[in-house]
Formats: sequence, C-alpha cells, structure tokens
Amino acid sequence: MAENKTCKQCGQEFVVSDDDLAFLEKISPVLNGRVYKIDAPKLCYTCRQIRRLCWRNERSLYKRKCDKTGEEIVSVYSPDKPYKVYKNSVWRSDDWDPMSFGREFDFNQSFFEQFNELLLAVPRQANNTTIVENSNFCNQTWQTKDSYLCFNAGYAERCYYCTETFYTKDCIDCFDIRNCEYCYHCFDCDHCHNSMYLEHCENCSESYFSYDCRGCNNVLLCAGLHNKQYCIENKEYSEEEYKKKLKEIDFGRRSVVEEYKKRSGEGMLKAIHKENNNVKTENCTGDYLIECKDCKKCFNAYKSQNCVRITNIDADSKDCRDLDYITEAELCYDGTSNAGYKNRFSVWTAYGDSNLYCNFIDYCSNCFGCIGINHKQHCILNKQYTKEEYDKLVPKIIERMQKDGEWGEFCPMKMSLFGYNETMANIYHPKTKAEAEKIGGKWQDKEYNPDYKGEAYEPKDSIDDYINSDEEVKKLLAGVLKCEKSGKPFKIMPQELAFYIRQRIPVPTKHSEVRYKELFKLRNPRVLYHRQCMCDLPGHDHSGHCPNEFETTYAPERPEKVYCESCYQKEVI
Repeated sequence: MAENKTCKQCGQEFVVSDDDLAFLEKISPVLNGRVYKIDAPKLCYTCRQIRRLCWRNERSLYKRKCDKTGEEIVSVYSPDKPYKVYKNSVWRSDDWDPMSFGREFDFNQSFFEQFNELLLAVPRQANNTTIVENSNFCNQTWQTKDSYLCFNAGYAERCYYCTETFYTKDCIDCFDIRNCEYCYHCFDCDHCHNSMYLEHCENCSESYFSYDCRGCNNVLLCAGLHNKQYCIENKEYSEEEYKKKLKEIDFGRRSVVEEYKKRSGEGMLKAIHKENNNVKTENCTGDYLIECKDCKKCFNAYKSQNCVRITNIDADSKDCRDLDYITEAELCYDGTSNAGYKNRFSVWTAYGDSNLYCNFIDYCSNCFGCIGINHKQHCILNKQYTKEEYDKLVPKIIERMQKDGEWGEFCPMKMSLFGYNETMANIYHPKTKAEAEKIGGKWQDKEYNPDYKGEAYEPKDSIDDYINSDEEVKKLLAGVLKCEKSGKPFKIMPQELAFYIRQRIPVPTKHSEVRYKELFKLRNPRVLYHRQCMCDLPGHDHSGHCPNEFETTYAPERPEKVYCESCYQKEVI
C-alpha cells in the first residue's frame, strides 16, 4: 500500500508509492534467510537530495599539508577540517593500511556515532581525481590533461573553468558540453567547434550567440535552425555577404560582446522551446536525458533505464532510485558518486556489490560502515570478518539502528565532511548559514581565498590591446584582477590569455566562479511542471490550441513559448 507521509524536515507532504515500497523490499539485505526490510524514507525527495549532496564538495579547493608527507597539496578539505588528508598518490599506495583503523561494533553507541568516529580516524584522499596530468587544481575529474579549475570532467585536455565537460579540448568557461573543441561560454552543446555563447546546440562550428541550432556553420544570433549556414538572426546570406557583416563586428571588444549577449537573450525568449531537452528517449520524464528508457523524474542521464529520481547518470545504469552522480549502477539506492550493484546509503562506492553505509571504497562486496578500503569483503567498520561472522553480526547492528531510527536513512548532515556552502547542496538548493544550520548542516566560515589589498589591474576593453602590446601583456599576467561582481581577486594565466588572443575574446572581468554561476542559471531548475502545449499555429494536426499536455522544467509563469515534441518538430525542423 502506498504511504502518505509528512517530511520530518520541511513539513511537506509526500507519497511513497507502491512501486517505491516494492523497490525497497527488492534491495533489502537478506541475511540468514531473513529479509531486513529497508524502511520507507522519513524525508521528502528534495530534503533527501539535500542530505546527500551535502556530502559532495565538487568546487571548493584549498591548499593544505599532506598529513603523511608534509607536502603542500590541493584538497577539497580546508586546513581547519579535523580529518587526516593524504596526497592522492600516497593515499592509493601501500604505505598505509585502512584496515588498521578497524574496530568492533559497540552496542552501547549508535551506528552513526561510531561511523563518525571512523570518519575522523581514517585518512582521506586529497581530492577525487583519477589519471590526471598537470591538472592539480581540478576535482571529480578523470583522464584529464593540462587543465585548470575543471570539475566533474572527463577526457578533457587544455580546458579551463569547465564543468560537466566530456571529451573536450581547448575550451574555457563551458558547462555541460561534450565532444567540443575551441569553445567559449557554451552550455549544453555537443560536437561544436570554434564557437562561443551557444546554448543547446549540436554539430555547429564557427557560430556565435545562438540557441538550439543543429548542424549549422557560420550562424550568428540564430535560434531553432537546422543544417543552415551563413545566417544572422535566422536570415540567410551569401557567404560573401555574411563574412562582410561578420567582419564589421568586433567580438574582441567587451562592450560589443555584452551588447550581443543581450540581443541573444532577447532572441532566445522569442524562440520556440521544446517541452524538454531529451534525445532518443522512451517513456521518460525529466530533462537532458539521452538514450534512456522508462526513467522517471531523472535529469542529465545517459543510456539508462528504469531509474527514478536520479540526477547525473554518466552511463549504463538501471533499476536505481534516489541517487546523484552515478555510473554503471544497478539496484543502488540513496547515495552519491556511486557505481556497482546494490550499493546503498553510500558515498563514492566504486563498483563492488551489496555494500551498506560505506564511504570511499573500491571494488568491495558485503561491507558495512567501511571507509577507504578496497578489494575487501565481509568487513564492518574496517574490521575483517568471515562470512558467517558477518551474517551473524550485521542483523544485530540493523536491529540497533532500527531502535535508534537510523536504519533506512542516509547519514545525517551533521556528519558531513564539508560545510553546506562548500557542497553541491548549496548549488542546487542555496541556503543562508542560519537556514543550513537549522536543518543540521555545517557551515564553512573561514575564508582561505588569497587576501589581496593592493591595486587591482583593470583589463582593457579590447583584446587588441594585448595583441599589439607586449607591455600590456606583462602588466596583465603580473597583475591581480578584481571581480566586478563579487570583489574576489583573480589572475589570468598565460595559457588562458593565449586562448583569448587566438579566439579574439576580451579578457574577463568576473571571477571564474561568478562566470560558472551565470552559466548554471541557463540550466532549468530540476522541477517538473504540468503544462499544455502553447502552439496555436495551423497545419499542426490540431485546430486552435494544441491539446497535448506534458511535464516540463519550464514553470508556467515563464515567458518562453513551450511546444510539445510534435509541434516543435513541425515548426522548427
């Protein structure tokens, strides 16, 4: 029977469906022939996601000492954090043994109390990078080379200030792009080249300030074009006319760029917007889904099926629920940064199976409350047991957790390794310090940004000032800039300036984090609204207003024209 519940955190009513309850029973551990059923959640979906995302610091980086070698390292843990932090290569070496921190379960304490003590004892990896070269100031990246301040990125080379970028080269200030090269300030683009200020574009090159274009070359201020070239504001020109008009526009001047950004925004509001940004999906609800089937309330997912309430699936996941940032996962539940089979209530569980309440473990099976171990099985709180001992002890721990109201609940925010304002929770669900602390979150008060009180260098309006003057280049690279919006100091790197000069892009006047937040605002909130198609055009298989209804991330009060898939295809393609 479906359960109607009231969230114990925000007070909102929510429903745990029959399907949810069946799923929980399916993933509940079976020990000695008995099913230890996972209880229905006590918090609504949003509050559960906030609790999980509090455990993922993706963007806050600090300099601190390695607690093993004393070397200065770049870490997601600020110097005032109480955890032991090791340089990545040391953490993954044989110079220490996470099993040496193992301890017996104490039935005079709650599980979460003991798990928190283990979190404080076991050394942690400085940041979450794998197979990277000359990319120290990055996090949640893999197969990345010569990149700087990139986050949640894979197979990136010579990229700077990019987030959720995959198979990219020579890109700056981009968010959610794939297979792109020489792109600047682009959002949700695939296979684009030598372009800037694009949104929702695919297979475009040498294109600028355009929205929802496919297979286009040499377009400017265009929206909804497919397989076109030499167009300005959706009007087609000859190659000679287009190039002549383009030559008259100086995109190397900041004031001109700001003017065209404004014009692009105005054009986007007039464009037709499809109900969602899904591609090759079947029976799905959500947004930014690619090649997915039977996924409900999912966002930014790739090649997955039968998943519910999940965000950021890199690939090949199925039958999972209530997760964030996963890949190749099956029957996993209520966690973040996970892969594998039947991993539940865990953070960064890389593959393996049947693990519960674990943190940063690799290729482990049947482990409970473990941290930092790899290729192990039948461990509890980092202590090794036989299968028989494990199967006997875990039920007793579960019974204690049931008594304490912990069983079936993700780890509380007060145990998180980070302040709320350091995590992805604050990106997707921003709160003040008082609001975060009210729901049990921590807050990182101490700032570790460079304290610069000297004179700030003011970048020139035109990139030509640096192309034509070595003296200005020296001043820029030696100087410290002050963000015109946040006031934070920042610098321009030589490689970065070389990109701006090559692409004729004016030097930025805003801090990279401010620029990221501007890009982030281009992504619709991950909330679904029930709406009706706004099309009333003739020739679309309907008379008068289109009757089609759908769920979309465009709120009803927004000004965009939102069409159903059918009307969009007829009008735009």
